[in-house]
Amino acid sequence: MTRQPKAIRERPATVEAPVPRPDGRSPRQLRSFKVERGVARSAEGSALIRMGRTRVLCTASVEDRVPGWLRGKAQGWVTAEYGMLPRSTTERTPRTSQTGGRAQEIQRLIGRSLRAVTDLQRLGERTVKIDCDVIQADGGTRTASVTGAFVALHDAVGTLLRGGGLPESPLRDFVAAVSAGLVGGAPVLDLDYTEDSSCDTDMNVVMTGSGGVVEVQGTAEGEPFTLAQMDALVALAKQGIAELIAKQKAALGLS
Repeated sequence: MTRQPKAIRERPATVEAPVPRPDGRSPRQLRSFKVERGVARSAEGSALIRMGRTRVLCTASVEDRVPGWLRGKAQGWVTAEYGMLPRSTTERTPRTSQTGGRAQEIQRLIGRSLRAVTDLQRLGERTVKIDCDVIQADGGTRTASVTGAFVALHDAVGTLLRGGGLPESPLRDFVAAVSAGLVGGAPVLDLDYTEDSSCDTDMNVVMTGSGGVVEVQGTAEGEPFTLAQMDALVALAKQGIAELIAKQKAALGLS
């Protein structure tokens, strides 16, 4: 029988952080968080989310039409677009590069996350499109986009309710996202760019307020991770998402 490599059999699921984090946080601590609502006056819903030094502007636009393949099906659609402004990073990124595979992957993730908590039949034959524009990137732009996009969507639904366009809210739950990873062999929550660029394992987790899992994206950057380590990272992310949803509710005046 082929024996498992010793490194995999003996690596623990959780250990204390071997080195301090760049910003002095504990392994289980989120970055500083702030949401400012209503920052785009013309949009039906908008939110500027700050996660540490990462900044993402999320705007929600309501259109009284649906994609052609949904016409006549008595349901709506929620979708998203994602991009990074040229100087959101340390060196200028050309605008033309913002339509590539990475941007498409992230905007599909955002759309799936929002649709997971939206009753599309109750939305009616209309589309809510969320634009997530990264103003400043320091890791976690996709997870910050999901968390901020929900706040923008919630406010767009509020606009429709106040205007009589909807008899009831189509939102069934809250949704948020956060990263977790193995840095120096230790599980840590909400990686910044320095940690993300040097981690052993990077994981992005999207969950609802009731604890349902929407998506888990986990990648070993070097040595493979174990199932026990994966479980530890998901549990850490679950804790962080619960905190983020509490912060969403506070920002929306629902706590």
